[in-house]
Amino acid sequence: MSMSIKKTLAILGSTGSVGCSTLSVVEKHPDRYKVFALTASTNVEKMTAQCLQFQPKIAVMADRIAAESLARKLQTSGSSTQVHAGQQSIVDLVKYKEIESVMVAIVGGVGLAPSLEAVRQGKQVMIANKEPLVMAGNLFMEEARKSGATILPIDSEHNAIFQCLPYPTHDHQQIRRLVLTASGGPFLGRKWKDLQAITPEQAIAHPNWDMGPKISVDSATMMNKGLELIEATHLFAMSADKVDVLIHPQSVIHSMVEYVDGSHLAQLGSPDMCIPIAHALAFPDRIESGAKRLDLAKLSNLEFQEPNLDEIPCLRLAKQVALDNDSSAIVMNAANEVAVAEFINKSISFTDIYTVIDTVLNNNSFSSVDSVSDILEIDQIARKNTQSAIELMH
Repeated sequence: MSMSIKKTLAILGSTGSVGCSTLSVVEKHPDRYKVFALTASTNVEKMTAQCLQFQPKIAVMADRIAAESLARKLQTSGSSTQVHAGQQSIVDLVKYKEIESVMVAIVGGVGLAPSLEAVRQGKQVMIANKEPLVMAGNLFMEEARKSGATILPIDSEHNAIFQCLPYPTHDHQQIRRLVLTASGGPFLGRKWKDLQAITPEQAIAHPNWDMGPKISVDSATMMNKGLELIEATHLFAMSADKVDVLIHPQSVIHSMVEYVDGSHLAQLGSPDMCIPIAHALAFPDRIESGAKRLDLAKLSNLEFQEPNLDEIPCLRLAKQVALDNDSSAIVMNAANEVAVAEFINKSISFTDIYTVIDTVLNNNSFSSVDSVSDILEIDQIARKNTQSAIELMH
């Protein structure tokens, strides 16, 4: 890329973990990137600091009261950043022609609409949230084919697979399987029935990665790996029976591709999200990420083990949903979001997360989906059904 032309970025979810990591990489390369827009939900203090440092043209707060507060703070500080409010403003934002690349780091189903719009606009879309591909994978990838959008995965596992596959074409006849690695989370080796008394604080304390509360809980239940499995089937047009999960506690090998000749290509690196972010920001080039270098000489061993699905029921459930390839993925994702939020609020137990999701899935009928409105309707119904299931437990 020419150093005289800066790539213009929009970072959706800039105050979250991935958003902050993205800005830390951008900060190291002021000659390459210009932050055109930032969005967040309610974190006014952090957004104010980001706006003053990076001077985006536009900042959007999903929460209108937060937007009013941000506007006052920026006006007082003499900032020229325009402040907009509401979820629709985030969707409208990605339509700006000035924006070349969009980092989608919004947690939850609310990231679907802006992600899909960015794809329809033919942008380079760096996707860090799982929900758009879990909820609307077929539709998402079809829109990318129509518009010519480039999808660059940010999840460390998918980014690793992306780096190990020949780009831009993936000849599936050459690939035996994709292997997603999983740390196993903070409760690796413990029996599911013994985890009922686990607190949100314990679940959020991930041994290797620094992530937000929701994703950390998903890692503890290993639902995150199930969502990643579904996501991988769409990103790489791979059937679910050719995507496997291996427990790898050291989190050094982020994922692998096994080829039909017996070769395994693996991507290694420190457990730092700045590495896949830097890869996507500079693609197809390479830039400094700021991450700690991996010292191979200090690695004592690399362990791998098959996951015991009897003791990881959320992963077992997600694997079945991936094989079904229907609207059950939307229902599972919605039920998981609601259940995890209730667990974090200490309304249900850790093991109730699986029980709630399983109950909601068993009480729904599933079909194929043809539009975003179908997806959103199924999502909303599933959320209501999940709340009802939780209320019946009390």
